[in-house]
Amino acid sequence: MPRKAPTAGTASKSEPQDNEKAVTRRLAPEVRERQIVLKAVEHFATHGFSGSTRELARQLGVTQPLLYRYFPSKEALIDRVYEEVYQWDTSWEALIRDRTIPIQERMVRFYSSYSTVILRREWIRIFIFAGLTREGINSKYLARLRERVFLPVMAEIRSAYNLPAPAGAKQREMDLELIWSLHASIFYLGVRKWIYGLPVTHDIDDHIARQVDAFLHGVPAALEHASTETARARPGARL
Repeated sequence: MPRKAPTAGTASKSEPQDNEKAVTRRLAPEVRERQIVLKAVEHFATHGFSGSTRELARQLGVTQPLLYRYFPSKEALIDRVYEEVYQWDTSWEALIRDRTIPIQERMVRFYSSYSTVILRREWIRIFIFAGLTREGINSKYLARLRERVFLPVMAEIRSAYNLPAPAGAKQREMDLELIWSLHASIFYLGVRKWIYGLPVTHDIDDHIARQVDAFLHGVPAALEHASTETARARPGARL
């Protein structure tokens, strides 16, 4: 908030700070809560979940008891941070299944949109910290990714290339490993930038288009080969 110019006279140096604190105290509850959440996102993305709420309160210019009036525990605050960072766009699911659009275009459009969400500093760093130090916190997100992206994408690829549905758990697992390879190549851009501090391409959309193109030039053949091998392995099958 911009600092107010001091009034004429002999005001002490502490008066502007006191005025700022007074203004801060007058924040509406919903504004204060939003302020806490956004600062907590930045705090945990920088320090991990070992970052203290006392330090967070200091950065906000409030007392720790005031912080706990909005969030009764550190766990509750972390849960709220997670909800803030890991939002989900349901239009992605509709796009993946829209067969009026060629499969390659659908995948490029989905991953271009998805990358704008996940390739941010707070998303990548909090996700990594959560995976290392908070067992299970990423499980719901990864389960949603599996059910709403990975399996539907592979089903659409099989349909687009006239390939049969997976014949059993082994082929479904293979499908998941294949789509993970594409997904990880995009996610890793964020790891390189926000974890390792390495440069990455500035043209993310072009990178995604090339990755999807390479993926679709190899995966359908791999799926067809696997289906053939499975059929040959069945009892009574002709070689």
